[in-house]
Amino acid sequence: MGKGGSISDEEWARFLEEAEAGTEGAPKEPSARARSVARRLRDTPGRPEGWRTYRPAQRRRGKGWYAAGLLVAVGLLVVALDPGMVTGWFGGGGGGGGAPLAAESERPKQAPATPAAQRPTVEEPFRGSPAARWGDGAAGIHLPAARATGWMSRTRVEHALDRSRDFLAASSLDPGVLRGERPGKAIASLNPHQEDVQGYVASAFREPGRKNDPLLLFSRFQKSKVRLAGDVVKTRGRVTFREGKRGAVEVTADVTFVYPVVRAEADSTEVARTIVRREIVMSWDDPAKVTIEPGTFSLASYRVDYTNGGCGTVTGYFAPEFGPERAAPGPGKGPEVDPYDRSTPMDARMREAAAEAGCATATRS
Repeated sequence: MGKGGSISDEEWARFLEEAEAGTEGAPKEPSARARSVARRLRDTPGRPEGWRTYRPAQRRRGKGWYAAGLLVAVGLLVVALDPGMVTGWFGGGGGGGGAPLAAESERPKQAPATPAAQRPTVEEPFRGSPAARWGDGAAGIHLPAARATGWMSRTRVEHALDRSRDFLAASSLDPGVLRGERPGKAIASLNPHQEDVQGYVASAFREPGRKNDPLLLFSRFQKSKVRLAGDVVKTRGRVTFREGKRGAVEVTADVTFVYPVVRAEADSTEVARTIVRREIVMSWDDPAKVTIEPGTFSLASYRVDYTNGGCGTVTGYFAPEFGPERAAPGPGKGPEVDPYDRSTPMDARMREAAAEAGCATATRS
């Protein structure tokens, strides 16, 4: 099959029947571990690490921990700001800050400017934050123009890009998932034949831990502790694609999500923001070469870096802190990190995290 070609519905159906029947020569199950190790060998010097591996924090400092790996990594940043400058979770997109920004079609060259310090409110949960000018929900995730790539025609690539953004919405924007519900729609997008990924997902929701933390892929809050401050999540980021291994279309999403929340009590009005940056690589594989179900992708790698999401024991939920719970800035609190700065590639952010002991300190929320 030539590059850019497509397969007919009849060929697709025959492929599925042969794969299910175990026909000799049927395509092999994709290995996310193998794919990630190959990526690391190609892109990063040094000893390769496996898919979903991580480097534990060497010591604790301040009020948190920072665990990071080069392919799949978690960064837990303790927000150390004056409570008067702290902000919140979903909310009507108010907050001023000027006209909405144009979509992010390429990596920015610097961090966004810091707006005037203003306390967020339930009515304006993004007040005083650069996110006030970001897009609402999936609208803030830029998709490139499609072109024929690998085994896919232009139309199929366009469909894969749309489905990739749908996965981001189902995993990180769906209101039910954010309230702690199981992300069934998002999980259904993952290749069911990719056993390592399916094992991770099953363990993450059955018994979450640092190696099997659902927060690596999904955004969840415990509704008994926090609730939404409105109905908008601000986002900024972009999706890119290229030809991957075996002619697959490899889609990479690099997106920052800003969630405003208040405590669960009905009369709570203090808003705090949890800021999550995710990089997810989705491989839309050629079914003639890889065992995969129509409409699903193989997970190649994922990384996440988040601010004010909790630290210490892994519960499977973000645990934002409010007011006096927050760590105070000062000596020994680790390097400073701007959670709104998207000019640094995730590779570099993860390497910095791995090199540091203890927690980083967020310069703003």
